[in-house]
Amino acid sequence: MASLLRELPSMSTLLAAYASFSAMAMLIRTVLNEMIPKPLQKYINSKFSDLMSNYFSTNFTFIIEERWHAVYNETFRAVEVYLPTRIGPTTDKLVIGSNDPNNPTATPKRSIPADCKIIDEFEGMTLQWTLHVRESDKFYIPDRKCFHLTCKKRLREKVEEKYLRHIAETAQKILSKREKLNIYTYNQDRFRWESAIFKHPARFDTLAMEPELKQFIMDDLDSFVGRKDFFENVGRAWKRGYLLYGPPGTGKSSLVAAIANHMNYHVYDLQFQSVRNDAELRRILTSTTNRSILLIEDIDCSTKISEDRGKVKDEKQKEGEDGRLNRPSSTDPGVTLSGLLNFIDGLWSSCGNERIIIFTTNHKDKLDPALLRPGRMDVHIHMGYCTPPGFRKLATTYLGIKDDKLFACIDDLLKSVEVTPAEVAQQLMIKSDEPEAALQGLIEFLTMKKDKVGEDVTQAGENKKKDGEEGVIQAKEAKDENENKDGGKQSRKHDETETSSIYLT
Repeated sequence: MASLLRELPSMSTLLAAYASFSAMAMLIRTVLNEMIPKPLQKYINSKFSDLMSNYFSTNFTFIIEERWHAVYNETFRAVEVYLPTRIGPTTDKLVIGSNDPNNPTATPKRSIPADCKIIDEFEGMTLQWTLHVRESDKFYIPDRKCFHLTCKKRLREKVEEKYLRHIAETAQKILSKREKLNIYTYNQDRFRWESAIFKHPARFDTLAMEPELKQFIMDDLDSFVGRKDFFENVGRAWKRGYLLYGPPGTGKSSLVAAIANHMNYHVYDLQFQSVRNDAELRRILTSTTNRSILLIEDIDCSTKISEDRGKVKDEKQKEGEDGRLNRPSSTDPGVTLSGLLNFIDGLWSSCGNERIIIFTTNHKDKLDPALLRPGRMDVHIHMGYCTPPGFRKLATTYLGIKDDKLFACIDDLLKSVEVTPAEVAQQLMIKSDEPEAALQGLIEFLTMKKDKVGEDVTQAGENKKKDGEEGVIQAKEAKDENENKDGGKQSRKHDETETSSIYLT
């Protein structure tokens, strides 16, 4: 034994050999790094890692990316909803926060940060989740997100058949019982939808609308929810389009909020000014969730959407002052009517289920007829001025009374004066704690508007009469001049034309 120990190399010899080996390894590594391009190095490393994992690792990893081909990955959405419910003592970090400005003391919500590991147990299986985020080096390309699900290789089929289905079903139950709604707006700089808590108090029982119209809308919405099989059988996308049109202040936004609360749907508020082109619009719309409302307000304010396609075609044919055709800039063409129609009624309309699309406008006559036909805007709802039934609902809501001796006077005034529900509500709010005073103030407001309308009508009549007299004089002078110049036959023909023009004017 002693002779064997004497034959072993000394510690100094071992250290010298280790130093020589380390120096040689570093030299080889430096030479390889200098001689082999980095893409080839990454390829060799990946192949080596795959080789080691295939022969020595017993784990298997599922990768669930945020987008699947051209649309949002529904499996990714389900995992986002499911994983916060599986956070436990083994979770090493969390993102918490609240976006409810109405309740600052509410318990913060949980979210999964990058590289956070979550362990889940399912039917005797131990599974590990990790969120990976790959930052984009270009500002106009969003970061890529994906979940990694690691399990034993022998459990791969069971995970696919049972566990992933369990996640989808659990997420669906959570979403169906959601107590809070979100309203989303598109962030152009970050290329994604951002949400806030949606707590609008509008309900169908508080809307100042005709009872028959209100009941029709609720029945139509309830019918839409239960007709999934019908839409599939007739070969149509499961969606419903509404057009709300009428003067400002007639309750279009309140009706949208009432629909969202009635259906328990999230709201995606899209402003066309924040969308660069049709390709971006398609990506934005396909990233909205099922069971949601897509809201496009004041669509008549977007000229490229509202203008008739025939007019646009004619304008494109007109030459500019420099002799070249007037064309929009190729760098920022904006959203076109064709791009919008492809989503709401084209082949892309099938990318999603149970969606409601709502357009609002103050001027229906400015919209392209292609937007208005059934299948795109299925229901047209005119939001008009306040009526007696609408006033009574406002009186019940704001004053807490259902009848009063002044109601008859107010009903008569509403039949002769155009006033919006917003104006009536504003008058009732001034003295809501004194119903009689509030009603009297409303009567004075309506009477003042009626008198002003009468004055405007009288003034318009006087102006019209004056313009008519001047027109007759001008026509007579023109007639005399043409008779002297062209003769009787041409004079009679011109006289008919002038008389017709005066009539039309």
